[in-house]
Amino acid sequence: MIKRISILLAILMSTTIFTVSAEQSKSFGDYTVHFSAFTTDILTPEVARSYRISRSKNRSLLNISVLKKVMGTAGTPISAKVEATATNLSAQLRELDVRELREHGAIYYIAETTVNNKETLKYTLTITPEDETESYSFSFQQQFFTE
Repeated sequence: MIKRISILLAILMSTTIFTVSAEQSKSFGDYTVHFSAFTTDILTPEVARSYRISRSKNRSLLNISVLKKVMGTAGTPISAKVEATATNLSAQLRELDVRELREHGAIYYIAETTVNNKETLKYTLTITPEDETESYSFSFQQQFFTE
């Protein structure tokens, strides 16, 4: 159990180091969605192996968390239905397979896709919080440098 916690912390720390300035969030009513995208080569081999993530400069990882706003706190992680696509500047659409990761109260959604050097992907996300009927959609762009 301690090893699983340290692995999750390692993935969070490795993504935080490289995405602090790139991490973004969107607020929708009672919810905040945090999201980032980065190449998977920054993950340690142990973290990548543990979560079945392919490490490569030419693979991107979309990382999403959904928090319910709770007064006086950073929010409570909640389950959600997360759908995601990525489109490059040539309008090539990629349907992303989103997976849920859970560790001791933390809930994350991840998806991988290939990327080329200097490629810009426009991610489109649709989030439906658990026990809600309303979905929230938004898009963001990320350029990747693989060389």
